[in-house]
Amino acid sequence: MKKLLEVLQYGESDIRFNTDLDPDKLQKVIPDLSSTILFSMLTKLWGGNETAVLAVIRCLAIADLAASVNRKEMIGFLDSASENLVSAFEEAKRAFEQKGMRIKTFGPLVTPPKKKS
Repeated sequence: MKKLLEVLQYGESDIRFNTDLDPDKLQKVIPDLSSTILFSMLTKLWGGNETAVLAVIRCLAIADLAASVNRKEMIGFLDSASENLVSAFEEAKRAFEQKGMRIKTFGPLVTPPKKKS
């Protein structure tokens, strides 16, 4: 198991971050990690705490943008990167479906059926 990101709060304003990711290899890891995270977010439950997890992710993104040297450039980068990821995901989904596989995705707070498919 690898710790992607741990966010801990000690008191009102003491927030600490931990990760097992190597900063020197981070740029190479980000595209694959983004794809893996997207796949996980769309295909299985996160343990029933999707709303809280999404809220914290959004808080982190907002704080990152607020601390950014160039907010508009960062927003443009995030918009472009997320658009590319959506396109790649949709293309992969179509490729699987063309091979006869049935792909079903679930958004946050959508419970998949109990039976296995």
